[in-house]
Amino acid sequence: MAADPASVGLAAPSSAELPAGGLLRTWRLVRAQRKAMAGGAIVLAFVLVAVFAPLLAPYAPTEQNVMDAMQGPSAAHWMGTDSFGQDILSRVFYGARSALWIGFASVVLGLLVGVPLGVLAGLRGGRSEWAIMRLVDGLLAFPELIMAMAFMAVLGLGMVNVIYALALSFVGPFARMVRADVLQVKSRPYVEAARLMGVPEREVVLRHVLPNIVSPILIQAGMRVSIAILLGSGLSFLGLGVVPPTPDWGLMIAEGRGFISMAPWMSGMPGIALAILLVGLNLLAEGVRDALDPGTRGQH
Repeated sequence: MAADPASVGLAAPSSAELPAGGLLRTWRLVRAQRKAMAGGAIVLAFVLVAVFAPLLAPYAPTEQNVMDAMQGPSAAHWMGTDSFGQDILSRVFYGARSALWIGFASVVLGLLVGVPLGVLAGLRGGRSEWAIMRLVDGLLAFPELIMAMAFMAVLGLGMVNVIYALALSFVGPFARMVRADVLQVKSRPYVEAARLMGVPEREVVLRHVLPNIVSPILIQAGMRVSIAILLGSGLSFLGLGVVPPTPDWGLMIAEGRGFISMAPWMSGMPGIALAILLVGLNLLAEGVRDALDPGTRGQH
């Protein structure tokens, strides 16, 4: 008697899968990682600051008072003021919004394009794979910052275009990683059996392929968020990203570099905020990786 197609996916999960037992077990594994918890606390703090910036900020982020320009940290301005008399603390709070939005939005868009391309290349093979991988090779030919700068030259300045430029820069890495994982998964007996039995390709992807590559996708996406935030700040620092008067940490660092000897807080405060957020994101990503990947668990 022929096997039920639904039973084909009952093979033991590999290390690439989310741990058996669903979200609860996954949460327990992540919670056991101190790095993940420490990083998660830092990231959560920045998320809360970004969400409640209008309530937490003592001043409007674009409010100028030239009489208070370049004042050092004080009771009235905890992080001092910039050359326009704008409160740096308020701009750092609102800058967290820009940083997190750029980081998460660009990674999500990169995933939405890169993952389908990688799955298609890995499953179809042949000419489709060749064409997709030549496109990916082109995207990977230059460092991501150079690619993002090139895309910004075409798209123009602004936060939305920064997100699009970074997302396009991430398509190549995501597609190549997913293709490699799909090539491993599709050679497993239960996937080959499903295809031989005539199970529709869409069902093969949803039931047998994607569940086995979710873990590496999540890990890679988590690491890419910190890269996106750093690249976004770098573009703004170079004058190719967010434009004034929008609060942005990279832009604030660039504006303060000319006054570094007289008013180091202008660049120092947003620089410290950026560094802390990047540390938190990296700790969280490493902790999740150690929790979901048995090959690395306990090695760090």
